Amino acid sequence: MDDELITERRPVAFSQVFGYLRHVTGGLARHTALVDCLAEYCRQHELTLGGVFTDRDPAVAVHSPAFVGLLDALELSDSYGAVVPALSHLGPKRVVAERKRQITATSARLIVVRTVGPAQAPVPSPDAGSDHQCKGVRDVRS
Repeated sequence: MDDELITERRPVAFSQVFGYLRHVTGGLARHTALVDCLAEYCRQHELTLGGVFTDRDPAVAVHSPAFVGLLDALELSDSYGAVVPALSHLGPKRVVAERKRQITATSARLIVVRTVGPAQAPVPSPDAGSDHQCKGVRDVRS
């Protein structure tokens, strides 16, 4: 997939995206904050958040129920892409590459809201629209 810009810099046929979270620690307030983060990012970037798929099982399988649901949603004709708060939501490093491959195989874009970790310098990401940070949401890395 080429390095296209997101909606505010070029027209897109469809602006619907689907969120994906891996939420195995924390309570309802944390989950709500993560969903709110995705919704706010989408609002700021003229995207429509069509739904959020959440895995709650600490064991990460490449084909978990919520991730398979996300892939199914990405196959819809009006789907633009998947949005995650951080790459860590796709799972541990050994799983991230395969999940990224599966997302892009659907011709959907992968949008990463938070590309900067607590101890990392900013890294430009062609899949991220900005340096948007989820206020009040601390991401737990795998």
